[in-house]
Amino acid sequence: MQVSSSISNDTIIALATPFGVGAIAVIRLSGSAAIDLVNDFFNPKGKNKTLKTVASHTVHLGYIMDGDRIVDEALVTVFKTPHSYTGENVVEISCHGSAYIQKEILQLFLSKGARHADAGEFTLRAFLNGKMDLSQAEAVADVIASDSQSSHSIAMQQMRGGFSNEIANLRAELLDFASLIELELDFSEEDVEFADRTAFQELISKITQVIKRLIDSFALGNVLKNGIPVAIVGEPNVGKSTLLNALLNEEKAIVSDIAGTTRDAIEDEIALQGVTYRFIDTAGIRDTKDVVENIGIQKTFENIEKAQLVLHLIDASNKLDLNNLSKEEQELQEKYPKKKILTLLNKADALSDKQITELSTIQPNWILISAKQKTGLEALLNHLTDLVNTGALSNQQTVVSNSRHFEALNKAFEALNEVQKGMDQNISSDLMAIDIRQALFHLGEITGEITTDDLLGNIFANFCIGK
Repeated sequence: MQVSSSISNDTIIALATPFGVGAIAVIRLSGSAAIDLVNDFFNPKGKNKTLKTVASHTVHLGYIMDGDRIVDEALVTVFKTPHSYTGENVVEISCHGSAYIQKEILQLFLSKGARHADAGEFTLRAFLNGKMDLSQAEAVADVIASDSQSSHSIAMQQMRGGFSNEIANLRAELLDFASLIELELDFSEEDVEFADRTAFQELISKITQVIKRLIDSFALGNVLKNGIPVAIVGEPNVGKSTLLNALLNEEKAIVSDIAGTTRDAIEDEIALQGVTYRFIDTAGIRDTKDVVENIGIQKTFENIEKAQLVLHLIDASNKLDLNNLSKEEQELQEKYPKKKILTLLNKADALSDKQITELSTIQPNWILISAKQKTGLEALLNHLTDLVNTGALSNQQTVVSNSRHFEALNKAFEALNEVQKGMDQNISSDLMAIDIRQALFHLGEITGEITTDDLLGNIFANFCIGK
């Protein structure tokens, strides 16, 4: 996507609803001539009026006309500059959802000077016209893509400016002191200090702490936004596919008594208490000469690497050797020390009450389930939700979920650490000013106070057409 920081005066048009047959479709136009253009082809019902003279934020019933031919009866909504999504004149045409009608209306306006909008161009114009900052613009795409309560909450908080305000306040405080440092450079020959070094040190410490908290929140924000990958692993025939089917409440994976049935990973998602979990049923881990099965086992290890959580499944119907099982669990944890591994004892319906009591005493962290009977699953699901700390969301704290913001915050944090080191070593103001400018630059990148055409192109190219 080619982006210019100057705002184009042409009129853009696109479907704001998915293309295809439906009850209605919405076609959106934006630009200084948008109202005039639609007015030329709109015949309103009722009293004589034109779209040029109607009030902003009003809806009008009438016909879209191509000469004397009625293309469709439609509702036309008018938003006048600057009180619109893009900050320009915007018109939205709600027509019938026929694919033919959509094409006819689009072609009608394209033939009269409008052009197809690029991906994200409506939101890009909103940013360029000062209707929102860059992080809020990015949140628009996240709101559209959100598929769980948690990802929606994060995106809405960012779109409403919570994150932007926090960054803007930090940058403003830093900028005030940076101005005094820059002023000292103008009077360097007179050896004067305008910035109180003690107060400046306290400010740097405060800003660094806030940025560190935001950086740390990315671990939560990223998994809540993209879903938490959970790998189900274990030996063949321990019930991994049965567990996946039980969790999803559908026959997603093939279940068989024959060992090695699952050769490739099978995935699906469920939402628990507003958080999306992406469960991955993997090939059973064992020594085998089957080439295809070995490929599946290799993929199992790859999926463990990618997973945020590992469900280690053990068959309780076999004669249990707790020492060997504990050793197996320990070896898995040693192989993947950074992974959260949860051991599940499946086919618990094969155990006596006495065995269950003994196991619960000896291995209290193991969860006893029967995937086939669907017992113990509630305890498992409750345990999963406990592993995800969503307290920051319920407390309305800012949670970072955008990798671009995460990268910029890390760079700003590094620059501020250099400023801190410089003050500790009592370096000259001109050297300290370099690191302060770097921190300001990276904070400005987040909200769009500092942008490049390449940056904007990369961001808005990921938007859908019509937004």
